[in-house]
Amino acid sequence: MTPVTRIVIIGGGPGGYEAALVGAQLGAEVTVVDCDGLGGASVLTDCVPSKTLIATAEVMTTFDSSYEELGIIVADDTPHKEQAARVVGVDLGKVNRRVKRLALAQSHDITASVTRAGARVMRGRGRLDGAQDLDGSRRVVVTAADGTEETLTADAVLIATGGHPREIPDAQPDGERILNWTQVYDLDELPEELIVVGSGVTGAEFAGAYQALGSRVTLVSSRDRVLPGEDPDAAAVLEDVFRRRGMNVMARSRAQSAKRVGDRVEVTLADGRVISGTHCLMAVGAIPNTAGMGLEEAGVRLRDSGHIWTDKVSRTSAPGVYAAGDVTGVFALASVAAQQGRIAMYHFLGETVAPLDLKTVSSNVFTDPEIATVGYTQADVDAGKIDARVVKLPLLRNPRAKMQGIRDGFVKIFCRPGTGIVVGGCVVAPRASELIHPISVAVDNNLTVEQIANAFTVYPSLSGSIAEVARQLHTRKTTAEA
Repeated sequence: MTPVTRIVIIGGGPGGYEAALVGAQLGAEVTVVDCDGLGGASVLTDCVPSKTLIATAEVMTTFDSSYEELGIIVADDTPHKEQAARVVGVDLGKVNRRVKRLALAQSHDITASVTRAGARVMRGRGRLDGAQDLDGSRRVVVTAADGTEETLTADAVLIATGGHPREIPDAQPDGERILNWTQVYDLDELPEELIVVGSGVTGAEFAGAYQALGSRVTLVSSRDRVLPGEDPDAAAVLEDVFRRRGMNVMARSRAQSAKRVGDRVEVTLADGRVISGTHCLMAVGAIPNTAGMGLEEAGVRLRDSGHIWTDKVSRTSAPGVYAAGDVTGVFALASVAAQQGRIAMYHFLGETVAPLDLKTVSSNVFTDPEIATVGYTQADVDAGKIDARVVKLPLLRNPRAKMQGIRDGFVKIFCRPGTGIVVGGCVVAPRASELIHPISVAVDNNLTVEQIANAFTVYPSLSGSIAEVARQLHTRKTTAEA
């Protein structure tokens, strides 16, 4: 009788639970060790909660920016001299209770799916115990909340423990006025004046959301612009929108400390300036959860940042040990974590598997407007990493955008000069996360701009701009060949 393959997964985020589903479906004996609830930070404190909060903010933004232009009349008893005041508001306590309820429901659904698939779920913290045994197996020690320990034996181990918010020594969160991105959902009242430190994806998303909900927001950026890692044209559009909506964007301003002063918070910048608000959100990155797990003792190599080194099939430097998700520092995306976890299981269990290809990954920044990207970027083209032609078309020309009162955004596509093969794209628009998909399909399948241009689109539609950009790229290619 063939022995059953034993797999232990430490961490129940997207990388962990997706791996568990694959492993169980392929007949392995799978145990998932998790201390917080399946779904991990992505479901419980990060992606699902933040996007739920942003969904409310999105409705507020759409209403505030478009209702007059679209001819919508709102019955309001505000005195005439105060008519410029908002006529809609938000109950943040109610919003956050919904956020937590949806996150828990999603976690329970994931747990049920993993259990139905045949995997075992253990509540506790897991760590590797020494090097590989002579028979090639690994030992994982699981410590429960009450301190009791259980040792599991595994033929393969997947580390998918995610990360936690990075903290500045002189700006320690207190959960009341100085917050990290896991603590904002405990607020019962909307911050009157919110200082957001950090202008990466997390900082930009929360800054835009709270601005839409009604807070006066100051965004502190240590770089020249918001979203320094995104397409520069896209970042410029978003920063312009932020400023037009009243946000105070402070570029080239590094925060040094944050402290409570009564019911307010004072943030001191590196140049000595002090800014004050009622609340401060620290969004200065994340640290991988690799400490105290016996990784290096087990032969797992860590990068200087603390992330686990992996190859393109999720193997670490230690035989029989794989890693997936934010703990690897590859891409902090739930979709990438899930793919890494699935790849790890397929590889170890002998199934056909394609290595992770980061040039086919699509990502989205959930601001308003959203910013979605896939494949090669403007930075890659500017740096000479790839020779590509590019066309950018503003949404202002799109008939559906005009109908909906959409003024900000564009579609940009990159293609190879000779073949016209699509190698990347960027969409800045409402629901850009949906609009990027046809470009993702093109990148993943090496489609040409001619093929994109010849595919039917609905008229009128925002996706029509994707076809129009492809037509312009195809026309330029044909003209150049002539």
